[in-house]
Amino acid sequence: MSTLQAITLDLVVDTDRYPLSDPGSVEGQTVIDRARHELATVGCTVLPDFIRPSLHEVLRQECAAIAPQAYFDVETVNVYNIAVDADLPENHPGRRTFQRGNAFVARDHIPGGALISRLYAHEVFQRFVADCFGLPQLHELADPLSGLVLNVVRPGMEHPWHFDTNEYTVSMLTQQAQAGGDFEYCPNIRSAEDERFDAVRDVLDGSTRGERLLLRPGDLQLFKGRYSLHRVSPVQGDVARHSAIFAYSERPDVIGSMSRTRQLFGRVLPAHQAAEGRAVRGDKLLD
Repeated sequence: MSTLQAITLDLVVDTDRYPLSDPGSVEGQTVIDRARHELATVGCTVLPDFIRPSLHEVLRQECAAIAPQAYFDVETVNVYNIAVDADLPENHPGRRTFQRGNAFVARDHIPGGALISRLYAHEVFQRFVADCFGLPQLHELADPLSGLVLNVVRPGMEHPWHFDTNEYTVSMLTQQAQAGGDFEYCPNIRSAEDERFDAVRDVLDGSTRGERLLLRPGDLQLFKGRYSLHRVSPVQGDVARHSAIFAYSERPDVIGSMSRTRQLFGRVLPAHQAAEGRAVRGDKLLD
């Protein structure tokens, strides 16, 4: 790690509170132990003011400047992101549909000098995230469009109930909505071995309520989104909700499928065409 990288990290992250470069210290191990405990018990942990408060406005402005480049297409979806006309049993939760109104700014539209780009690619940050998840190593996605994206939810829109493709999700709110836009989730509602369709259906029917998480700009959220059903509730007021999503994988060279990439970004690149058909799934879940 170069001196420049170290200085940049100290300027951006509150390293007094979160000593990323010294995970073996008492303070560093306390942070990691708390993250692991919360991820194991409730599937989510939040590190408040991970980005120094003095940079919150810079963070907001940088992301707001690229938000207009989000690919926007209101789409009818289900929680599994499979075809809504799939042949499913009558009471299957995959038959319940929603209007997905969020949009994504692709990685190739995010400047390399932006705070979120510098953080995503920083080896010390990656090691810290891996430590919090209890993993030996994490890799950036090789996908030229995914990996690092900005999620934009405009007023009147929502990101409805869904599961993530990746087991490990890292995100950071960069702009808060005036009202609404709450993150809600149902921790560990399914496992790699059991879809628990009845439990998912209870959430969609309103019989079971999810947990609501208060997030502020600059907070770092680590989340097991593969097994926890979650959503962003409808945004109200005049201000869009923006959040950066840092996607990593335990395996190197991961590239998204052509169908999912086209759904999220409205386009595919030669890298997606070359990788099509080579994906290896770690489980047999629907999405």
